[in-house]
Amino acid sequence: MHAKFEIFAAVAPGLELALRDEALERGFRKAKAAPGGVRFRGTWADVWRANLELRGASKVLARIGQFRVTHLAQLDKLARDFDWTRVMRPDVPVRVEVTCKRSKIYHEGAAAERIERALAEELGAPIDPDAQVVVKARIEDDTCTLSVDTSGELLHKRGHKVAVGKAPMRENMAALFLRQCGFDGQEPVLDPMCGSGTFVIEAAEMAMGLQAGRSRGFAFEQLATFDSNAFDALKSPAEPADLAWNFYGSDRNAGAIEMSAANADRASVGAVTHFRHCGTSEAERPQGPSGLVIVNPPYGGRIGDKKALYALYDALGRTLKQRFKGWRVGIITNEASLAKATGLRFKPTSAPVAHGGIKVTLYQTDAIT
Repeated sequence: MHAKFEIFAAVAPGLELALRDEALERGFRKAKAAPGGVRFRGTWADVWRANLELRGASKVLARIGQFRVTHLAQLDKLARDFDWTRVMRPDVPVRVEVTCKRSKIYHEGAAAERIERALAEELGAPIDPDAQVVVKARIEDDTCTLSVDTSGELLHKRGHKVAVGKAPMRENMAALFLRQCGFDGQEPVLDPMCGSGTFVIEAAEMAMGLQAGRSRGFAFEQLATFDSNAFDALKSPAEPADLAWNFYGSDRNAGAIEMSAANADRASVGAVTHFRHCGTSEAERPQGPSGLVIVNPPYGGRIGDKKALYALYDALGRTLKQRFKGWRVGIITNEASLAKATGLRFKPTSAPVAHGGIKVTLYQTDAIT
């Protein structure tokens, strides 16, 4: 239980550095960005804590073994010789996913069958295509790396949001975009197109110090390595926050406002979040200190005709320039021309991020003057 091994926290490409910074901040020492995620070494307790605390991760994988392999018969033998009992339970269903790259073994389905057979016949575990516990085998350059998906459902599913709107921003991406905007919980946040409230709720949870996975279960609870008492000791009780600022959302869709308020209540942040039914041009600056406006507007190729959206972005920009002096702005969109239509002065952008099959970019401003 105390031996260290490699842990991989996955994230949408383009957000690796932001997740690395969060991992280092959360005490995962020597975390390094890698394509599609962040690597660090740790124990099973670190796996549990990564799932519980890393707001930006989409999955947490535990590397459980590695061996050289060049043909299917060899894979069959090595998979049977592998000590699955160190990690897996014979009474828990499992499924296997294989990817092959630059290797003599290239048939992913055949490779998965060999590993599934080893799990079924040597461990005794049932093979189920819908199993929550997943063994992932990556065969690259004739080296097979075995990992277990310790998360189960994607980690953006926090466990307390029931209602979502059209084309929602995933919670883990929202958390990292907030981080990229410099948000550390010490200022108000407003989203004038809040949809189901993702940015507002995520910002409130961050400010209150709530653990991201506090309301959900994980696949690692079905592994042989799980210790429920040790895991319970990692959980922080939710305590009432006494913040000097609040978090705000508005939307022209009355149903979205109802969704947002209900989601905020389920997330235990209803006391510090406020939602208002109004159009973008009616958004008002809250009383109190300046903060961050962050918004994921409609954009072409997702939920709207791009040509019809320029007026919306123009109205958003005019409202922000007139009423939100001193506030910083973050806008996520897939078209530089739409961002430009706001008339805001943006800082240099970082790498685009895959979101629902579309590449989006975060456009940020300094404080509006």
